Amino acid sequence: MSNFPADLTGTWEIDTVHSTVGFAVKHAVVATTRGRFTEFAGGATIDAVAPEKSTAWLDIDASSVNTGNETRDNHLRSADFWDAENTKSITFRTTGARAEGDAVVTTGDLTIAGKAHPVDIKWEFGGIATDPFGVTKAGFEGTAAINRKDWGITWNAPLEGGGFLISDTVKLVLEIEAGKKADA
Repeated sequence: MSNFPADLTGTWEIDTVHSTVGFAVKHAVVATTRGRFTEFAGGATIDAVAPEKSTAWLDIDASSVNTGNETRDNHLRSADFWDAENTKSITFRTTGARAEGDAVVTTGDLTIAGKAHPVDIKWEFGGIATDPFGVTKAGFEGTAAINRKDWGITWNAPLEGGGFLISDTVKLVLEIEAGKKADA
């Protein structure tokens, strides 16, 4: 038996206006650089009683990266990173889910630059509310840490004092508001 409210059961679609699909990575060993994608779509079918039956999907337009620096964004779009010209999308598709206390962990295939690898995303449930337009909304925060080298993303530059410009570990940060779809 799960700790999730019964009205969480159903199909949900990401409200892209009120959601953030982002990442954070250490830069020059001393600071964190953050970025996000401005174009994405996704959703989930959730079973509140049996979270292991839940599924989720996410499609990201790889060219929509925004770190606040056009030169860096263009480099991220290049073949050195996710090759947005040849592989337009970064995708995630669940292959399994499990409850862990008050959280749900989805395991799935994350595909970047045409290469898929399994990733666990830990989701914290933020609650359910009905907005002023009568739409049922739910909030979720998902996090994961990946090693970019697993996807063949190896570009880097050595630092004079030791270490490298970009860490291998990338934190995925998903702050999601989703709207419940009407029953078919």
